[in-house]
Order: sequence, then structure tokens, then C-alpha cells
Amino acid sequence: MQNSKKGLLPFRHGVHLSKEQCPKIPQEVDDIRRIPYTSAVGSLMYAMLYTRPNICYSVGIVSRYQSNPGLDHWTTAKIILKYLRRTRDYMLVYGAKDLILTRYTDSDFQTDKDYRKSTSGSVFTLNGNAVVWRNIKQGCIADSTMEAEYVSTCEASKVVVWLKKFLHDLEVVPNMNLPIILYCDINGTVANSKEPRSHKQGKHIKRKYHLIRELCNEGM
Repeated sequence: MQNSKKGLLPFRHGVHLSKEQCPKIPQEVDDIRRIPYTSAVGSLMYAMLYTRPNICYSVGIVSRYQSNPGLDHWTTAKIILKYLRRTRDYMLVYGAKDLILTRYTDSDFQTDKDYRKSTSGSVFTLNGNAVVWRNIKQGCIADSTMEAEYVSTCEASKVVVWLKKFLHDLEVVPNMNLPIILYCDINGTVANSKEPRSHKQGKHIKRKYHLIRELCNEGM
């Protein structure tokens, strides 16, 4: 990797990984056994968890195939490694402004080609930089971008409950009794979160994902 070209992005647009790219013949299985895929992904996960939220999505994708990776999966993992090599001097810098906690949520839509599931992503910032981030494949199959975003918002709201308690106990962040600002990019998700009625696109959404409504009413 030291002599490889430096990657511009941790994940290439238009790349779709699936189990169809896993080894199918003995020769392919033998070839992939010589590749340190699992240890490479483990190292990527370590970097992602502690200092590199910008590779959270891409690492989440390649980690799905650790039990039976193919060459396409390995190529994608190497792209992330190349990106880290180019950005090895990047760091999280926290400003000296007021301590304000903000959360952002997003999701893709059915990019998991094996199970047609979407991926939830969220990041919480304090003083203008990330303090908590996560990327997780959704447990349900969303049939619209609004539903995928709604599920992502609900999952992030669970983190809000824990994070507010944690910061309150530390007694270093003032005004933790005030609502936390949430940013998402789907108007339907905002409407579904605020209004306790059945919207056309959300009548079938499971009850457990409506936790966001209760938290909004409580001023979380």
C-alpha cells in the first residue's frame, strides 16, 4: 500500500457490493485466503470508531462480507486504505465556541442488493465537530426514501436519549435541558415526526419507529 496511488474518496459512486461477488469456485476461494481481508477491515473499524467518521459508511459496507469476501470486496477495502493514506494528517478539531450539541441524520435507499435494506447514518457534533457517529443497516425494508429517513431519524433519537444523560452527568455542557436540533433532508420525515397521524407514505411503518414522535413531544 505504501507505493499505491492515493485515493480521493473512501467509496466510489456507483459501486454496489453483494454476495454475488463472493468466491464461487475453489480457485477463487484459495486466492482470497491469501488476502488479509479480515485483519484489514478490523484495522479500518478501529480507525472509524475512534477518529475517522468520514469512513463510517464505506467501512460498514465492506464489513458485511468478512466471512466470505471476494476480490471486488477487497478492491473496495483497498480504496478506503488508500484514502486514509492520503488523509493521514486529517484530524478532528474542536472550536472554542459555546457548547452546542447538534445531530444530523441521513440514509441511503435499498443499496443492500442482497436484502434490499437501507442504511442509516447519523452524526452528533459538539463545538462544530463530531463526537458520536454511527452507520447501521436497517432492520426493515423501507419502500420509500421517506421511510428510510424516518427509520434513520428514530435510530438517531435513541442515541440522543443516552447522549443527553451522559453529558448531563458530566456537567460540562450547559443547557442540556433544551431540545437538540435535528437536521434531515426529507420534508416528509419532518412531517411524520411532528404529527401523530397516519400519513399516506407512512401508514404501514412499525410502531417502534414512532419513538421519534414521543421524543419530539417531550422536547428532546
